[in-house]
Amino acid sequence: MAKKKVYVTRSIPSAGLQMLEKECEVEINPHDRVLSHEELIRAVSGRDGVLCLLTDAVDAAVLSAAKQAKVFANYAVGYNNVDVATATKLGIAVTNTPGVLTEATADMAWALLMASARRIVESDKFTREGKFDGWGPKMFIGGDIAGRTLGLVGAGRIGSAVAQRARGFDMKILYHNRSRNAELESKYGATLVDLNTLLEQSDYVSLHAPFTPETKHMINAAALKRMKPKAYLINTARGPIVDEKALVVALKEGWIAGAGLDVYEQEPKIEAGLIGLPNVVLCPHIASATEETRDKMSTMAASNLLAVLHGEVPPNLVNPDVKVR
Repeated sequence: MAKKKVYVTRSIPSAGLQMLEKECEVEINPHDRVLSHEELIRAVSGRDGVLCLLTDAVDAAVLSAAKQAKVFANYAVGYNNVDVATATKLGIAVTNTPGVLTEATADMAWALLMASARRIVESDKFTREGKFDGWGPKMFIGGDIAGRTLGLVGAGRIGSAVAQRARGFDMKILYHNRSRNAELESKYGATLVDLNTLLEQSDYVSLHAPFTPETKHMINAAALKRMKPKAYLINTARGPIVDEKALVVALKEGWIAGAGLDVYEQEPKIEAGLIGLPNVVLCPHIASATEETRDKMSTMAASNLLAVLHGEVPPNLVNPDVKVR
């Protein structure tokens, strides 16, 4: 029997690729870049399965071109890059990789928090440029972390993992979520509050909400003005949750002390005003970039894809209404 044809939209760690290559005829995007929309449409045609990335815009046109495909396995937790409604109508399963990057992303949120508060990037640049000529009492004064208040916008797996780490710094934890997280409250002493209260009382605001129409620009000019002048904003969730134009103004005018970003509103484009600001740490969407995490993501995505090709319900099916065929 002929092997199923699978397309991988960008090379991923070998663990997942090896799983696919054992059973399928696999073709991988030969370019180390995101495919254009036209290239993606051509690439998915005639495939039984597609392993795609969050950077791929899998819209109705792409899905319609993939008439033979049974599954689009997203190599990410989020799947707002996929038109799930259209996929369901066309009988195409959509899967994701939840849970696997929780710890790595929580670590990254803390890395950004500490780098921002203690002005690590600024002082590193200063030192490398040969400007350090001795200790000074006012040199690169930043914000305290221990004993301060951490506000979590979103209290799922990643938000809870960030809270766990905050206990080591004896921080007060506030959280804003669609529903109460009793475990977060009992284990870490967190308090559920409305968003305005969280913004007004937190020294550090860390974003962990999903991107939805409701959360787009949740952190806008009005929200930033509610934050303390000495507070810091951390975003490892989704870029469009923050109005970046408003954030530039907030950082320039001192509405807040600083920010740490790993995701962007129009990624990979970054709001021009952010680039030259010294009080923001900018990373290129690397929260899940550890060997173990990326390997697990690749094997999970491959497992999801293969399950559908075997006629089985995959472990991480996003659209349960679709009939696996």
